[in-house]
Amino acid sequence: MPPQPRAAAPPAPASPRPAAGHIGDSSALSEYTIVRRRSDRPGSGWRRAVHLLSGGLVNPGIGPAEHRRQELALRVRRPLPGPRQIAVVSMKGGVGKTTVTALLGLMLAEHRGDRIVALDANPDAGTLADRLTGKTDSTVRDLLDGVEDVASLSDVARYTTLAGRLQVLASEQDPARSEAFDRAEYERVCAVLARFYNVVVTDSGTGMVHSAMDGTLALTNGLVVVGSLTVDGASRAAKTLDWLVAHGHGRVVERAVVVLSRDRTSKEIDTELLIGYFSARCRAVVVVPHDPHLATGGRIELDALRPATADAFLEIAALVADDFAVDDFAADDSAVGDSAADHFVGAATGTDHDRPGHGA
Repeated sequence: MPPQPRAAAPPAPASPRPAAGHIGDSSALSEYTIVRRRSDRPGSGWRRAVHLLSGGLVNPGIGPAEHRRQELALRVRRPLPGPRQIAVVSMKGGVGKTTVTALLGLMLAEHRGDRIVALDANPDAGTLADRLTGKTDSTVRDLLDGVEDVASLSDVARYTTLAGRLQVLASEQDPARSEAFDRAEYERVCAVLARFYNVVVTDSGTGMVHSAMDGTLALTNGLVVVGSLTVDGASRAAKTLDWLVAHGHGRVVERAVVVLSRDRTSKEIDTELLIGYFSARCRAVVVVPHDPHLATGGRIELDALRPATADAFLEIAALVADDFAVDDFAADDSAVGDSAADHFVGAATGTDHDRPGHGA
């Protein structure tokens, strides 16, 4: 009998392809997604103790808290389509606005691979640089005086100080000079920073009516409103939202992140009611626990924070980064900031060999 032809083998199943959104996206390849053994190694708690005592033979894996931190870190690393301006605001002083600005900047700089700068736009001798580096030799006023000579990142770095991987630009410490820091000058500073930095985090100072605040709101791509779990701290945060809505920034309010501090509170305060109120008005609410390291008002060190505090600020950074892919809404529904926003984008898109890339 002649040999019978073999039946054709069934086609092999096609290998699964990554989702279209991840093709060519380098952020999908990181320590957390590639190195399985290292990312599964517990780094804290009883799981880490068991792993160490067994010489690595027993690995209970990471716990829910570490898994949550890894997820938040991946969100912080979200790619950027272009430079972003994040404003941290409060109508009331003493609620931790500068602390939030400092730690938001540190978290973004720690977990991202691009350039982050924290700008102190407080017209009243702000303390952002004191909390981060302790150096205020060069200030935003010095940058303005030499802005015509800025042509590279190294030129800008002459006016900044370094806290970890975060660049810090201090506010003017002389009250006589700081009073002159107005909207036009703020916009000039932001136009320069946008050429060389991917994210600018602005400590906008106390109050909402000074001229520099107009520039901050006109250029912002993301808003963080700071309050506290007290009657005055919560009411001032609510009034800040009211003021923003009344001045045509309703969409920014809807996308805002509200940070409430437990640094000064009471058991008589209905915390859940406050969280529910701000959750209904804004995109997210984060409660920051009391931390002795932050309560001193001195230099801020990430390693000195309690784990719960570090987790809260990592969540704030992740929430801010979630909006990196959202279309720019700096001008919002008010025509006041249109020209300023156009000026900012125009300066940011200029060609320069030191201009940062758009990926994380």
